Amino acid sequence: MEDEAPVIYGLEFQARALTPQTAETDAIRFLVGTQSLKYDNQIHIIDFDDENNIINKNVLLHHVGEIWQINASPADKGVFATCYSQTSDSKVMTCAAVWKMPKELESGSHESPDDSSSNPQTLELLCHLDNAAHGNMACVVWEPMGDGKKLISLADNNVLLWDLQESSTKAVLSSSAALEGKGQLKFTSGRWSPHHNCSQIATANDTNIRGWDIRTMSQIYCIENAHGQLVRDLDFNPNKQYYLASCGDDCKVKFWDTRNVNEPVKSLEEHSHWVWSVRYNHSHDQLVLTGSSDSRVILSNMVSISSEPFGHLIDDDELSDQEDHHQEDKTKEPLQDSVIATYEEHEDSVYAAEWSSADPWLFASLSYDGRLVINRVPRALKYHILL
Repeated sequence: MEDEAPVIYGLEFQARALTPQTAETDAIRFLVGTQSLKYDNQIHIIDFDDENNIINKNVLLHHVGEIWQINASPADKGVFATCYSQTSDSKVMTCAAVWKMPKELESGSHESPDDSSSNPQTLELLCHLDNAAHGNMACVVWEPMGDGKKLISLADNNVLLWDLQESSTKAVLSSSAALEGKGQLKFTSGRWSPHHNCSQIATANDTNIRGWDIRTMSQIYCIENAHGQLVRDLDFNPNKQYYLASCGDDCKVKFWDTRNVNEPVKSLEEHSHWVWSVRYNHSHDQLVLTGSSDSRVILSNMVSISSEPFGHLIDDDELSDQEDHHQEDKTKEPLQDSVIATYEEHEDSVYAAEWSSADPWLFASLSYDGRLVINRVPRALKYHILL
């Protein structure tokens, strides 16, 4: 049972921003944003053709600057937000905006990979998230279960909650909160929890992780010194409402129960440099993906802290008499946490790794040299989980 080879796509510019097209649950599609100081930056719409194992792409121009982060709307296939840097009066500001792709590209009418992007189309700007009073934007996240009308942006030390109105052409700041205290008070990243009716977010600043209730814009927990150095990324377990993963410059990935923040539930130390990205699989929360500037992507099986620590329990009805005595063995032994696979197709820092919204067994990773790699969960493990 051979695993299929990874599929590699090269962008001509450097890149660090990657998102699955969240609202698309049929086609395997990712958006990548470039970082070029010299040329117009681009959004690459990457379509993966699973049957033929090939990538098709479209390129859109993002005239306003280098893209630091990209996040797709959970409700509208054609809409996404970017954080990008802009130079004005010899000062660099990181801004954020919401964009719409041309209608015909939302569901992927594509060039073949050989066509050079001879006439890339331009994005339609829906609205800016005005951060003039709040500082540099670190990231933008959409309400995960919503209608695509609510966004959080993190700017310097401010949490800003936006309402998109009038077909998303207007962003109204509905509430905000600020980090207070001493030291480096700048957010590095944030995630919106899919649990608790989407009323909570988690943010990272310096070595700390904080939880916020966005109805009152107040802090509900704080994990001080969650990592020995800067916290780079966070993700919520999609199936267990109090579980949160974090990663950082101490080369570690940690798993937290936000009801008891004194100690992590688990810690992974598989990377040898800063860990930039951590993602839970949306369907099988034991599968955790991490990307690091050691140029590696690691897939871990964190089964002991997943929603199915004992695998699938076997139903009595499914057992014939002679299998009866095996039942005990099958249900009692929890599986062990382990590294499933280490992917080494990158030669530069891996800044992002994301699961596909359409296929739970497939993921993409992006390194700074513009290399996008599409990989699959090893078949043996897939069948072990499913069967």
